Amino acid sequence: MSAGTAPLAERGRIGAAPPDAASREHEPLEAEPREPGRRRRVATWIVIGIALLVVGGVGALIAAAGEWNPRDALDPESAGPTGTRALVEILRDHGVEVAVVRDRTAAAEALAEGEATLVLSDAPALSDEALRAVTDAAADVVLIDPRSRTVDLLLPGAGSAGFAPAGAVAPGCEFPAAVRAGDIEPGALFEPGDSGTATCYPTADGYGLLVGPHGEGHAAIVDGTTLFTNERLAADGNAALAINLMGRHPLVVWYQPGAGDTDLTDTDPTLGELTPPWVSAVIVLLLVAGVAAGIWRGRRFGPLVAERLPVTVRASETTEGRARLYGQSRDALHAADQLRLGALERLARVLGLGPGSSAPEIADAAAARAGIDRAAARRILIDDVPSGDAELVSLRQQLRRLEDAVHAAVRPERKTR
Repeated sequence: MSAGTAPLAERGRIGAAPPDAASREHEPLEAEPREPGRRRRVATWIVIGIALLVVGGVGALIAAAGEWNPRDALDPESAGPTGTRALVEILRDHGVEVAVVRDRTAAAEALAEGEATLVLSDAPALSDEALRAVTDAAADVVLIDPRSRTVDLLLPGAGSAGFAPAGAVAPGCEFPAAVRAGDIEPGALFEPGDSGTATCYPTADGYGLLVGPHGEGHAAIVDGTTLFTNERLAADGNAALAINLMGRHPLVVWYQPGAGDTDLTDTDPTLGELTPPWVSAVIVLLLVAGVAAGIWRGRRFGPLVAERLPVTVRASETTEGRARLYGQSRDALHAADQLRLGALERLARVLGLGPGSSAPEIADAAAARAGIDRAAARRILIDDVPSGDAELVSLRQQLRRLEDAVHAAVRPERKTR
């Protein structure tokens, strides 16, 4: 069977074919009914969406409740692995008062109460002058998160020297706090500057502890992120070293600078300062013009138009409309299928075949009744594929002659068309 029979094969049995336009004068077309339960389905999806949002919110709250309040590393109030709350509690157990401050003003007020040790982490938001003002007010300074700028500021000429290899290191110096603490496993290493700086825990190309003069006291530089955190404090002599460095005075001022604690001014120009004064006004004008154009040219939905249903349409109008569509699209194949479907239905009715008869069965029966070749009947009713309007007209004429021949054979008393 050729490609032209594909649409017919999709129809299956002839009983599925639509009625011929000439069989009925009028054909009522009712509007498609509204899908049942559409509102119910929409409401169901809305409920599902709300339920997902609620479940997600509850899950987020549960997850947040199961975690500690996140704080920065070396935060004295953090009980997390990188916090230093354990060290603060140990100092208090040894009778040392610990004041946790988060801005320069509070640090200056706490240091003004008497001799105190200033424990300082990195302070990138402070200028050199502000950092010196804070450290000069302390009797001792312990820098536990050293950076190149703060290291050079406390001990001029000192700097970073990489990281220590794995393994505990002996003090290797005469500084009492290190000698009493014993071995530790340092993290970051430092190199001394002036000859007055004491160097402890030598390993590789640097030292794990630098201690230099600071007024009448001393300034110590050590990597607290490796030694003094909650998860590392109990290892080796870490706790002893921290207590010996920080517990020399009855007061420890633990200065943890906050994000807003800065004396630096933002000198970067804004976008408005970089552009001419008229640019901002033009941008606002363009935005207003765009909104106005959207309102002016935007699509407006009018009120809904009520239509009484069902609507009765003449069958000939639907047939002619479909024919015009086939004609405009140059779709001779589907037009031929419609002609053949109508012819097959009428032939099956004349030959007394049931509605379940297939197209080949009807073609063979028509050929036998009309006394023509079976292959010729199948070409007319099934196989031939018209490629243009002329062949489509020729096919229609062949279908009419075949129907007339069958009618003449079945009912000879009736006059053929």
